[in-house]
Amino acid sequence: MQLVNIGFGNIVSSDRIVAIVSPESAPIKRLIQDAKDSKTAVDATYGRRTRAVLIMDSGHVILSAVQPETVGGRIDKTMTQDDINKQPTDNVK
Repeated sequence: MQLVNIGFGNIVSSDRIVAIVSPESAPIKRLIQDAKDSKTAVDATYGRRTRAVLIMDSGHVILSAVQPETVGGRIDKTMTQDDINKQPTDNVK
């Protein structure tokens, strides 16, 4: 399980993220409102403007004040470091 920082000390499991999208389009705005109505929205913006919406495999919607590219880069960096750590070492004798 890899954890990724989504801003202001909030951390989520990168294995559970289905999508990271911008909150600007009407369908995403409806998705956010539906999640708020059904109590499955998690607001991790600390009162700041929502810049990324994380859609989780559990159906939860997480609002973040960090840009989607930043969150994606952090996930990619975490995955790359994990791949490096899992590289088998060659034991040449």
